[in-house]
Amino acid sequence: MEFRCRLGTAAGEVIEGVYVADNESRLRHDLEEKGLFVLELHPKGALGLGGLSLALPRRRTIATREFLVFNQELATLLKAGMPLVQSLDLLRLRVLNPVFRGVLDDVYEKVKAGTSLSEAFEVHSELFPSVYTASLLAGERSGNLDSVLRRYVSYTKIIATIRRKTLSALVYPMILVSLSIVLVGIIVLKVVPAFSEFYASFGSQLPLATRVIVRVSDIIRREFLLLVGGLVAAVVACLVWLKRPGRKAQLDHLLLRVPVLGPIAAKFATSQLARTLATLLGGGLPLVNALEISARSIGNRYVAQQLDVVGQQVREGQSFAAALEARKVFPEVSVKMAEVGESTGALQDMLNNVADFFDEEIDTNMERFITLVEPVLLVAMGIVIAGLLLALYMPLFQLSSVLGH
Repeated sequence: MEFRCRLGTAAGEVIEGVYVADNESRLRHDLEEKGLFVLELHPKGALGLGGLSLALPRRRTIATREFLVFNQELATLLKAGMPLVQSLDLLRLRVLNPVFRGVLDDVYEKVKAGTSLSEAFEVHSELFPSVYTASLLAGERSGNLDSVLRRYVSYTKIIATIRRKTLSALVYPMILVSLSIVLVGIIVLKVVPAFSEFYASFGSQLPLATRVIVRVSDIIRREFLLLVGGLVAAVVACLVWLKRPGRKAQLDHLLLRVPVLGPIAAKFATSQLARTLATLLGGGLPLVNALEISARSIGNRYVAQQLDVVGQQVREGQSFAAALEARKVFPEVSVKMAEVGESTGALQDMLNNVADFFDEEIDTNMERFITLVEPVLLVAMGIVIAGLLLALYMPLFQLSSVLGH
């Protein structure tokens, strides 16, 4: 966390600055050890009011692109032979993000004092994925920190590309669904009441379809606030339910059972697992430790739980492929390829092949899904809107036929 401080020195000077620490008590202790007197200390982004501080919510984030650029430059400097401390000192001055700049200042000071790079970044674990600090640890142990950093950058770019492609493929269907909901809402809330008032002057029995639509429109308009309140309450209840332990894993498990999308989600989780494991194994990390870290890096919580079980079984002496097969969650192709990788001693290469294979599968399945869902949504929208308009104009057709006779 970042703290804004007013400090007094032994010479009677007052200095102000921003300091990074795990918590307030730790920072006070460190400052007092340096012979400084704490006059005022509160989290950065808080308003000090007469000794009180009103914390303002502020989200501490670091842009992925800026983080990757830093790691690329750090790997280049290390490969060129520049010492780690000098490399950090040079790079931290070029960072514009104040949060990232504060973190790098703290990392630089810790490394300069003799702390390892992985331990220095581990202090700020809420800002960085666990696979990053694990990669740093593996690079330090193997003595190839620059190559491990390059491997991590490549891994992050590939994962980000797959996620971006998947989300981009879902944008158009979501736009179609949103437009259809808005259009139906306009018809039900605005158009139907106008026709209802017009038909009321006839004093005759309306067709059943028209009566149903008019009745639904009346209920929605009369109970609109109640319906909105019920919808908000349902959303809040879902969010509260998701915050309970184990609920997100249950939701992710249900996602894996959804037709069409479930297999795609399973393949994405498997690809993420394989690529993360390959990255960590390539850095020299043992399989058991790599499995433990990979479980914390997978987006699907249910798959992460199953991977925790796999890691425990591997720790007890079972083979990796056999443990995967026993969970009945991971695709059979990935299990067979992992088995081949274990038996040939090329598990890292085989895991990369698994990730590449499923990345291509995800692209193919998403293209097929979008190709199928777009016309289905268009047809469904056309049927719904045509049905509404037909029900509204049906009394006019009957009236014109009566007048014609």
